[in-house]
Amino acid sequence: MLPRPPSHLLPWRCLLLLLLTLTMACTSNGVSATAKANHKAKAPAAAPKPAGFGYRLVSLVQRPNGGGLVGLLQVKRRSSTFGPDIPRLRLFVKHETKDRVRVQVTDAEKQRWEVPYDLLPREPSPPLGVATDGHGAPFTAGEYPGQDLVFTYGRDPFWFAVHRRSTRQPLFNTSGAPLVFKDQYLEVSTRLPGDAALYGLGENTQPGGIKLRPNDPYTLYTTDASAINLNTDLYGSHPVYVDLRNLAGRGVAHAVLLLNSNGMDVFYTGTSLTYKVIGGLLDFYFFAGPTPLAVVDQYTSMIGRPAPMPYWAFGFHQCRWGYHNLSVVEDVVENYRNAQIPLDVIWNDDDHMDARKDFTLSPVNYPRPKLLAFLDKIHKRGMKYIVLIDPGINVNDTYGVYQRGMQRDIFIKLDGQPYLAQVWPGPVYFPDFINPNGASWWIDEVRRFHELVPVDGLWIDMNEASNFCTGKCTIPTTHRCPDPTSKEPWLCCLDCKNITNTRWDEPPYKINASGKTARLGFNTIATSAVHYNGILEYNAHSLYGFSQAIATHKGLQSIQGKRPFILTRSTFVGSGAYAAHWTGDNKGTWEDLRYSISTMLNFGIFGMPMVGADICGFYPAKPPPLEELCSRWIELGAFYPFSRDHANFASARQELYQWESVARSARNALGMRYRMLPYLYTLNYQAHLTGAPVARPLFFSFPDFAPCYGVSNQFLLGAGVMVSPVLEQGASSVDAVFPPGTWYNLFDTSKAVVSTGSGAAVRLPAPLNEVNVHVHQGTVLPLQRGGTISRDARATPFTLVVAFPLGAADADAEGAVYVDDDERPAMVLAEGQATYARFHAAVRGGKEVTVRSDVAMGSYVMHKGLVIERITVLGLHGAGRDLAIRVDGADDDATAVATSSPYFLAADAQVMHQGEEDAVEGEKRGVTMEVGGLELPLGKSFTMTWNMHIEA
Repeated sequence: MLPRPPSHLLPWRCLLLLLLTLTMACTSNGVSATAKANHKAKAPAAAPKPAGFGYRLVSLVQRPNGGGLVGLLQVKRRSSTFGPDIPRLRLFVKHETKDRVRVQVTDAEKQRWEVPYDLLPREPSPPLGVATDGHGAPFTAGEYPGQDLVFTYGRDPFWFAVHRRSTRQPLFNTSGAPLVFKDQYLEVSTRLPGDAALYGLGENTQPGGIKLRPNDPYTLYTTDASAINLNTDLYGSHPVYVDLRNLAGRGVAHAVLLLNSNGMDVFYTGTSLTYKVIGGLLDFYFFAGPTPLAVVDQYTSMIGRPAPMPYWAFGFHQCRWGYHNLSVVEDVVENYRNAQIPLDVIWNDDDHMDARKDFTLSPVNYPRPKLLAFLDKIHKRGMKYIVLIDPGINVNDTYGVYQRGMQRDIFIKLDGQPYLAQVWPGPVYFPDFINPNGASWWIDEVRRFHELVPVDGLWIDMNEASNFCTGKCTIPTTHRCPDPTSKEPWLCCLDCKNITNTRWDEPPYKINASGKTARLGFNTIATSAVHYNGILEYNAHSLYGFSQAIATHKGLQSIQGKRPFILTRSTFVGSGAYAAHWTGDNKGTWEDLRYSISTMLNFGIFGMPMVGADICGFYPAKPPPLEELCSRWIELGAFYPFSRDHANFASARQELYQWESVARSARNALGMRYRMLPYLYTLNYQAHLTGAPVARPLFFSFPDFAPCYGVSNQFLLGAGVMVSPVLEQGASSVDAVFPPGTWYNLFDTSKAVVSTGSGAAVRLPAPLNEVNVHVHQGTVLPLQRGGTISRDARATPFTLVVAFPLGAADADAEGAVYVDDDERPAMVLAEGQATYARFHAAVRGGKEVTVRSDVAMGSYVMHKGLVIERITVLGLHGAGRDLAIRVDGADDDATAVATSSPYFLAADAQVMHQGEEDAVEGEKRGVTMEVGGLELPLGKSFTMTWNMHIEA
């Protein structure tokens, strides 16, 4: 919900009164206001006081055994702006891997707050005192090289820079502005080339697209501000950016992480980037790349690889805040089934709860016996059930969850008492997940709830943490809180007062919180509240959702023994190792439809590839343009990694079967998604191994293609499938950018686009119920027949789509598929548990075609009986003949094994070359060829050959 204006902002009437008073004062004593204004105009404006004057390096030593550099910095000149300077700083530099260097600056004498190592495991930095303990040899060289990156520095004033060793290309250089380091204000700047393309620094809704725009605000501080608020700090904090530069036609990327959980403003001008942070330390990590995929590989190797997701999580999900009783949920499930629209997971918002209390069931609306019978029914079909839980625990002496929490003393405190807040159930306390007892208490409550209801996953919401009130509050004695008759339960009903007497609640530097320099404690936990071991909320605020996700992950994994599925709203660096994310409370508008792509792509960069937006919008638009918008949104949302329709109770019903036109779009788009499930699941495996995003910006596969650097209305799934959705009302076509090569329409592979890479857009037809999805040359794409539930779809035979360049004489294509028992917690390639098949296709001389597979750990899919029934080859001329197939383990003289009655089919193509006006016109030539009637076991390596024959 939208935050209210901060109470410290003066209303306009007060400003008017103040202006009137000043005017009267200026005209008193016979002196006119105009005369005084003219006199004042002649006086020079006072220059703003600098925040600091920098430091000088007084010593630098190299620690033995690769321990890095440790230095001592001394402040050059003191400044009182935003508080006194910390006089002495400790510098630590280490090449932690061949492609990663760490640069840390902190107080040389006092331990400062940093992200706890038990939350985000990483290499420790040296203890304080190392800079002056005499260990290590003096370091006098001007450079400190690693294998890929080089650290350089200046002594007086101190500055540092990082550049590539191979090309000496500067990546980060602080010499343009002084380093400022105070207790509650840290400032450092880097120069940037004007043509650098930057991405990241979230979470926020970026109206300008995925590429960062100079002079837009970038504030990082986890906040319950709806995603409809543009350029505002939202639910997550990810102080990392990717820098992509096109150097002589070659795209080169690197990334920079400032590992700091305190609130910060980041100012990007186009030629510089400045951090202004209100606490902690400066802990920079530089990742060398040089490709975008290498960057996320290096980044996630440090912060944690993305969590493996169960197979069913890639099915379609339906939720609504307002399924007020179980019969409504049952009707929704049956309507999807009758409409033949795929549905894997049904969700409850808080409607299932008893008075909105966590870990409870409403005995009236969701009676346990009926709910268990419903779950037994859908589980037998292969469907799943997920419910929401919020972190706030209702203050209620009859509530067992609250009682056990009080007994274990696990709530965040203010002035020695549990901090009182308000969310949906009314007065609440917030558990402290940093507290080991708090985490174990939560794990136990998850276990107890799972014994009550065998849910298949958990949705953790409101965990920024969100609070309907602000400040220090008490339960009122003069009125009920909450008021059961209120139609606005999100309004604060506690008795509260602002906290203004601490430097934590009123820091000297005000970040642009909530887009308007709101108080840090506005609608959240007071920043002077205290966590376990004296940790201030001021420091740990943005870690709250992250720490809850870790505890929830442990809870689900320990009780189910299965791969957990957790959806979280608030995130931090490393959250992707435990949970998926949705982009929060959006709105049913065409603008929100468009914005969703950039946010989704950003989270792939952040190491959270399982991400999607609320399809059709959470908040209702006025007037609601829902039918056409929902058609277009499911055409896009069917290709989000996480695909869910979710609406607010005030919205019109928007399940996909509500309109026949939307149902047609859903059957079409989700039908393709369910055919692509093996591909999406394989991308999930690759993400878990390397961090590679499931949904990616175009520049991930085409970093040399500069025209795609700012493309935010299209995206890739994996390396070679491109989605180009309609994002405008009333449109029947879409202008799409095609990187170089041949692209085949996946819904109709006889349609192709050949791009020269000029960057000019191609206009594609896009009738209301159709979405453009293309596969790129060089790809072998594994598909299955599909279905309406993923469990059934994954048991069907495979088709391999082999995409060659149009008319290629010599070309190759590659792909892979990973199949496992997705209930196992670990996603590992092990005999009997998983199979990985690599596919390679080649054409030589425009005639000889080979398709082969190399299978690792094939016994799992052999046991499942999975087979390849068809191979579709795109881009070749002529018809196939002289088919020969050999499968590992077959008799030596067998030339056609594991087939029923193989056959060839060929079809003409409609080919469009870049620059043509109409994609359905253009030359027609044979391009699609099918080898069908196969029964190739997926679990055995095979080789298939044939010749292409062109009739005279």
